[in-house]
Amino acid sequence: MENGAKTWNFWGNNEEAPSRTSVRAILMKIMGSVDKDDPRPTVPLGHGDPSPFPSFRTTTVAEDAIVDAVRSAKFNSYPPTNGIVPARRAIADYLSRDLPYTLSQDEVFLTIGCIQAIDITLTVLACPGANILLPRPCFPYYDAHAAFLNLEVRYFDLNPEKGWEVDIESLEAIADENTVAMVIINPGNPCGSVYTHQHLKKIAETARKLGIMVIADEVYHHLTFGTNPFVPMGVFGSIVPVITVGSISKRWLVPGWRLGWIVTNDPNGILRKSGVVERIIGRLSMTPDPPTFIQGAVPQILEKTGEDFFTKTIDILREVASICYDRIIEIPCITCPHKPEGSMFVMVKLDPSLLEDINDDMDFCLKLAIEESVIVLPGMAVGMTNWLRITFAVEPSALEDGFGRIKAFCQRHAKKQ
Repeated sequence: MENGAKTWNFWGNNEEAPSRTSVRAILMKIMGSVDKDDPRPTVPLGHGDPSPFPSFRTTTVAEDAIVDAVRSAKFNSYPPTNGIVPARRAIADYLSRDLPYTLSQDEVFLTIGCIQAIDITLTVLACPGANILLPRPCFPYYDAHAAFLNLEVRYFDLNPEKGWEVDIESLEAIADENTVAMVIINPGNPCGSVYTHQHLKKIAETARKLGIMVIADEVYHHLTFGTNPFVPMGVFGSIVPVITVGSISKRWLVPGWRLGWIVTNDPNGILRKSGVVERIIGRLSMTPDPPTFIQGAVPQILEKTGEDFFTKTIDILREVASICYDRIIEIPCITCPHKPEGSMFVMVKLDPSLLEDINDDMDFCLKLAIEESVIVLPGMAVGMTNWLRITFAVEPSALEDGFGRIKAFCQRHAKKQ
């Protein structure tokens, strides 16, 4: 004891904190490097929230639905564990439009955004000795939460030269009798990929052969603007059990509303027979719920939003994705193996050997923030060293400005010939 102070019996957990490798934590570190005396606006090309930009405002249908739900005074109480019935029924109907079978409300469970859906799904599967297969690169929350649960993670490769398709051989090579599931993110974060019906069917057949379920992260569902249409993994639910995690966050451009879902695409009832559904419900009973008034707005949002809103969003994403791809070509030290076709991101390979005073992707991003006030996510955050994840879901003028600064930065740091 010092100065007569009592010795206390508590202290911070010394284990590695998952937040240290989260996208948010890394971006906060990079944003903290921005020169506060730089008069130029910071260009945020690091995260997937376009909602601050005028071109990416949500539909008035969604805004009116929230107002109507609040003013109705019908949604001020605690909701049921699984979510209120009208919202679950509306989501089941909405998702069934793309499926060869009809979902019921009993197969839909509401969550606080897609993050909680991932949290609950991994928690349910984290039995002693189990392992889960994740793509590389991958949205890092899967790795972080698996580490928190002591759930072993194994990585299968995505092939950048083939539109970031799953390398089936690498997938089969890492699975064993303790493997419980694999994760597919489609449309892809961080890759901007969109898988074909044929490739998804092959994934489903491989998972069936391995005896594992597929966790389909479809938070960017229908945000596609290339040659491949969006195909939900649930289409193959009769081949392999599929748990889909998703939300209204991205398609409706409202990530702050935090309304997500877990859906069991399982016509054969395997997830119920194995106790997975029961454990999902049990876990939900111990966690917070999405705000009841947001749930109350869901039917109106899903049923009344017009195609013109979705078309406008896709047209803007197509425009900015093309700008992004074209500007990357102009910068020698970064290359893009596949033009993005969906979501809001693109992965580009960084060649530090062409640059002076740049050691790796993290060093590139920190110095870019300091010198140019442009925020980009280093690939190490998603499992790929010396790659960068660039978000193109910003105003076209901001994207042009950002790439102009990136180009100037790379020219300034280019090794002299």
